[in-house]
Amino acid sequence: MKNIVKYLLVGFVFGIVLTKSEAVSWYRIYEMFQFQSFHMYGIISVAILTGIIGIQIIKRNNIKDIKGESIEIPDKEKGSARYWIGGLFFGLGWALVGSCPGPIFILLGAGFWTVLIVLFGALVGTYLYGLLKSKLPH
Repeated sequence: MKNIVKYLLVGFVFGIVLTKSEAVSWYRIYEMFQFQSFHMYGIISVAILTGIIGIQIIKRNNIKDIKGESIEIPDKEKGSARYWIGGLFFGLGWALVGSCPGPIFILLGAGFWTVLIVLFGALVGTYLYGLLKSKLPH
């Protein structure tokens, strides 16, 4: 139970940070896809840099997970078609909806109930991927 409270607290803080930085703003996302502002590209760049640094710290210091087990991060498999195809679907969905999957829950928490349609679409897409996974390039 103690861990759940910690995760909820981190989630709330993360949601507040994303909201205050306007990363969940439809207008900011629209600006990004129109190449009119660096705002979202800056946020994404910081996230990528933070991820790279975090992964390197985990790999080099043999950091353990919450259960005390070693965290193993395998290298990505070679190939580019699946990354291009997946990126295109993700980007098109993001551009059409104005939200990537993470902020869906933040927007719901902020009271934007129309995002329930987006959540439903994300769940349907995930289900369809599960059905078609064996037929897709991996």
